[in-house]
Amino acid sequence: MKTMLRYLAQSGVALAAAGVFGGAIAAADHRFGIEQAEVVMSAALDYARTHEAPGGTIAIVDDGGHMMLLKRLDHTFAASAPVSEGKARTAVLFQKPTRVFEDIVNKGRTTMVTVAAVTGFTPLKGGVPIVIDGEIVGGIGVSGAKSADQDDEIAQAAVDAFTARRIVDIEVTRLPAAKVKRAFDKGETLYAADGFKVNASRRDGTGEAEVHTSDADIFYVLEGSAQFVTGGELVSPREVEPGEIRGTAITAGRSARLSAGDVVVVPPGVPHWFESVKAPFLYYVVKSTRG
Repeated sequence: MKTMLRYLAQSGVALAAAGVFGGAIAAADHRFGIEQAEVVMSAALDYARTHEAPGGTIAIVDDGGHMMLLKRLDHTFAASAPVSEGKARTAVLFQKPTRVFEDIVNKGRTTMVTVAAVTGFTPLKGGVPIVIDGEIVGGIGVSGAKSADQDDEIAQAAVDAFTARRIVDIEVTRLPAAKVKRAFDKGETLYAADGFKVNASRRDGTGEAEVHTSDADIFYVLEGSAQFVTGGELVSPREVEPGEIRGTAITAGRSARLSAGDVVVVPPGVPHWFESVKAPFLYYVVKSTRG
């Protein structure tokens, strides 16, 4: 009982220390639940077995450093359980692999050892953050393998496998030819996601001049031709919505003829205008928003 109370007290201090070193603790992330944690655990176990790890305990925590899963392989010493959890929690709350902190200690910064003793911070190799879309959503800690380096290898391999699987599992969007044709008949958006969208665009005549302050436009011409003007200045500019400026024409710009097969990239902030069009002028537009 005393051991449990002491461990809970240390855990509480560790969380408070995380507030000092790394900011507030995040709420649970819906992208990383028990199903995803099991994928990471499975990858860690597979790597450990195929690389002849003699044992080891694997802990997976959420983005607040709270335990989600823990498995101890046969013949692994009991103390590896709290050590693996400490590594996983440290990787999450301090937002770095724990190998970073072990290297700091080995280079002579012994005050880190004092911090570890007081807070439960674990500066030992084998803890790695789990990242989705650039955000830390959890962590894995491994203790009790063949060596500290193998602890670290198992943890990193599990995270790498999880990341690779997520990339493979990302849904692919297929648009049937009939749907694409209908989109070009009207000029519609084919696909939209965070940061970009794809338009099936159609022009049957001259349009307004435009400037997109945040979006880059990539045009791929399929059919027809147009005289396309870039640069210069908008005539009678007006803002139609945030980041979108329109005008009646462009002065002092550069003009070029576009036809089927041409690709044009218009960076953010560059005025552009279809001065004249030989209809039907059909083209894909990929709009990419600068973050």
